[in-house]
Amino acid sequence: MRLWLVRHGETEANVAGLYSGHAPTSLTPRGIAQATALHSLLREVPFDQVLCSALERAQHTARLVLNDRDIPLHTTPLLNEMFFGDWELRHHRDLKQEDADNYAAWCLDWQNAVPTNGEGFQDFSQRVQQFIAGLRDWQHHDNVLIVSHQGVISLLIATLLNMPAASLWHFRVEQGAWSAIDFHEDFATLSVLNSRAVWQPDAG
Repeated sequence: MRLWLVRHGETEANVAGLYSGHAPTSLTPRGIAQATALHSLLREVPFDQVLCSALERAQHTARLVLNDRDIPLHTTPLLNEMFFGDWELRHHRDLKQEDADNYAAWCLDWQNAVPTNGEGFQDFSQRVQQFIAGLRDWQHHDNVLIVSHQGVISLLIATLLNMPAASLWHFRVEQGAWSAIDFHEDFATLSVLNSRAVWQPDAG
């Protein structure tokens, strides 16, 4: 089974440099263009299923990528970005002033400290692990499109490659690009990262 990985298009929060986990934030015109371009890039991929974050920016992206294609779309909160609690839609400059101790603790130990009233990395990681465990239910499919978020996709890649969770920082997932992992029963291979090429059936 091949997992085709797509990050949602650019959002208003991305442009403003704000933490955006679960809080609503719309795609910008550039984000819409990125998702629309992906429709052209991936048009020839014979997707069997689409698994998508339950957040609107990811669903909007998925709808634009699919466009006129009649493919089942399944949403799951397991693919939602990490929830930043009181830090949602806040800039790090403000947090350094208004929640200084908690923010400093999180910056020093992001794997164990928890954003104020938010989701800790350990819980977030377990959620992604739960999603990975559920992938076995889709193994009868050949091509599954996953539309999600930077944190989820980078952690998904690191985990499937049997790397430590902190290795997610090695995988910068770009907007307007597609990546692919070949998922086998006992191992996974990162085949493509951040491509903007048109996929064709003879491309492999």
